[in-house]
Amino acid sequence: MYMMRFDMRAPEFGASTSDLYRTAIEMAAYGEENGGVAITISEHHASPDGYLPSPLILATAVAARTQLIPISVGALLVPLYDPIKLAEDMVVLDIVSGGRVSYIAGLGYRTVEYQMFDVDEKRRARRMEDCLDALFTAWKGEPFEFDGRPCHVTPKPFTPGGPKMAYGGGSLAAARRAARYGLDLIASNATPGLEDAYREEAARVGREPGNCRVPASGAPMTLFIARDLDEGWKKYGRFMLHDARAYGAWLGDAAAASKSTASSVDELRAENGAYRVVTPAQAAELIRTSGPLALQPLCGGTPPDLAWESLRLVVDEVLPALG
Repeated sequence: MYMMRFDMRAPEFGASTSDLYRTAIEMAAYGEENGGVAITISEHHASPDGYLPSPLILATAVAARTQLIPISVGALLVPLYDPIKLAEDMVVLDIVSGGRVSYIAGLGYRTVEYQMFDVDEKRRARRMEDCLDALFTAWKGEPFEFDGRPCHVTPKPFTPGGPKMAYGGGSLAAARRAARYGLDLIASNATPGLEDAYREEAARVGREPGNCRVPASGAPMTLFIARDLDEGWKKYGRFMLHDARAYGAWLGDAAAASKSTASSVDELRAENGAYRVVTPAQAAELIRTSGPLALQPLCGGTPPDLAWESLRLVVDEVLPALG
């Protein structure tokens, strides 16, 4: 009854990159055998702390070490890719994983990433739609043209129609785009009117609306488990603070359900928001009231021994307490 997310940040004061990658793959396999319900793998570029830039490669490694657990790439920054090559890579991963890998398409929000890949950020919405059109056409397995280029993506995907995709974002425009393409909406924040915009646009274009998941403000999104909370914050606090401050710097004034304004571990703890340390009993209650725990075991470069300590408490104490 827990999900694990990996973004592979590796600041200098944390664990080494090679240790983190090896541990992420081991944890995915462990999670499949011990109550894990999903793995999420994230993407960003040009991050000084080494944030994962190639999520499909890590997803492939995880798929090779597991058999059943669902794997999500979210968000996949679709406009930064050549969509034809992306369609091919996603097809191969769909086949290798037996259709277990799904995607949350996202625009991203960092100018440096668009500059790095020579994509016009001002046209990113149009670019997203062109890429989505190309992906869905490519997965039909028939020859077609994209941007004046002859294309034929083979083999056909394992999943009929192509890998499952949702759309991520927090704006009304994102909600309407998701609805037009018949995609579930995974919202990044609770923008007023988001679900209404999604359902109204679906009705306008004659599509059946899918799922619209809007996060609750302040909901825990990065959890560590410790028997003693003070000791837990001493162990995990600085790693979560690095993660929170890095995202905060990227987001600026933009809203996000997981956003923190903390500048110290004490402030992060006092927020009692997206980043938390909880006892096994508290974790069990969170599962009862809110569903699967949102774990980020290697958050901010958390050393593997500390990460395993928290994860094993979930398996050894939290899950048995649920009966």
